[in-house]
Amino acid sequence: MRIGKTIGTVTLVEPHATVRGGVFRLVVPLGRGDLAGGDGPAEPLVAWDDLGAGEGQLVAFSEGGEAAQPFRPADKPIDAYVAALLDRLELPT
Repeated sequence: MRIGKTIGTVTLVEPHATVRGGVFRLVVPLGRGDLAGGDGPAEPLVAWDDLGAGEGQLVAFSEGGEAAQPFRPADKPIDAYVAALLDRLELPT
């Protein structure tokens, strides 16, 4: 699981039936240095969100084969999903 920041929404003309009820969000993965501010240097990815993340929200997301595991046996066609909405982070100095 990684931490990222939502920077946008992907709009589908006709979504697959298994992804109705959620939204695809653009998420920029953040490293430790990026958490103090900024969008980070990483390339954004698309993550499925059924938790209701807002624009600019910090989220925890999962990628790869692990991303589809919570949705078995529905087999949603996703490769990343928003697993948690983060209100606050406290990093040790």
